[in-house]
Amino acid sequence: MQSYYEEHDRILVALDCIIFGFDRNGLKLLLIKRDFEPEKSNWSLMGGFLKRDESLDEAADRILYTLTGLEDVYLEQLYGFGEVDRDPVERTVSIAYYALINIREHDRELLEKYGARWFPINELPDLIFDHPQMVEAAKSRLRYRASHEPVGFELLPEKFTMPELQILYEAIYETKLDKRNFRRRILSMDVLEKTDEKQKKYSKKGAYFYTFNQEKYRAKINNGDSLVFKPIKL
Repeated sequence: MQSYYEEHDRILVALDCIIFGFDRNGLKLLLIKRDFEPEKSNWSLMGGFLKRDESLDEAADRILYTLTGLEDVYLEQLYGFGEVDRDPVERTVSIAYYALINIREHDRELLEKYGARWFPINELPDLIFDHPQMVEAAKSRLRYRASHEPVGFELLPEKFTMPELQILYEAIYETKLDKRNFRRRILSMDVLEKTDEKQKKYSKKGAYFYTFNQEKYRAKINNGDSLVFKPIKL
């Protein structure tokens, strides 16, 4: 069959994934050393190329699983990056995604089996190509999502303390938050369930564990309630 597109340029489509994780020390980014030229042995986001028989989301899932073993995690398409000279080898457009994972559940396998490494979000090494711009765009999207939706809970274990939740929000917004106002704002949304268990690892008194009630959150949204998660700064 005659091709109606023969006169058009062929351009490669890549996918790059910004993988955020969280532990009690703050927000982190998962990076890997590139194992091929150009920029071999330099730090890079997780990436690969789109195959002819797959959608963008399917390719993002495949690449994420191949390079990290991660699946069934929060993964959202972010933005397209298409500067003409962004890749020195071939004209390539990259579709960036970002993922949110709980480090405690995946840390050992990611580091030992896949050779990846976590970096604090404010202590990143030099990254290849336009990956720094991708990271900044992902941070901005995460801040927006966290202020309107409960995506931050994707970064936490099922049970978490209020201090851990505050550390997470401080990391996302890159600012200190007033403890009393933060606690009052979060609890006023009535989507957290307090447990009878305490975490006593970091203080003698301990802090109660909470869980996020997804069903209650969905019911409130369906009822038209406005739940703004953005906390008050100091």
